Amino acid sequence: MNYLDQKLVHKLKENARVSTSELARLLDVSRTTITGRIKKLEQTGVIKGYTLQYGDDYAARLLTAHVQIKVTQKLTMQTTRALQQMDEVRSLFAISGNYDLIAVIEAKDTTRLNQVLDQIGDLEGIERTNSSVILETKFDR
Repeated sequence: MNYLDQKLVHKLKENARVSTSELARLLDVSRTTITGRIKKLEQTGVIKGYTLQYGDDYAARLLTAHVQIKVTQKLTMQTTRALQQMDEVRSLFAISGNYDLIAVIEAKDTTRLNQVLDQIGDLEGIERTNSSVILETKFDR
């Protein structure tokens, strides 16, 4: 990726729906150049797809928690598949240290968050969890 590609990816991460005309204006290149660079970035796998972002008001009403999870090693794949089936589990990361995974949970209220945490704790292979509720997002890139 060259410098233009990096700037283009950054702009698309900010707003994936921005028009090619606007991108061209922001990056001081032609629309044709932008269209070609986006196509190449998609073909080479740098850009995998485009996703939805919550509006600020809706996101502010959601409760987000990070859940550290200790898993029985032989059941890691089974546990991962079970967590992937839970709608409230937005992402799952393998980590080093005392825990094996960190799940990012988004729930509509404390009751639902508690239910999801209970469901996670009840999964076969889960040895223990440690949860932290996010109080405020300072920034998110």
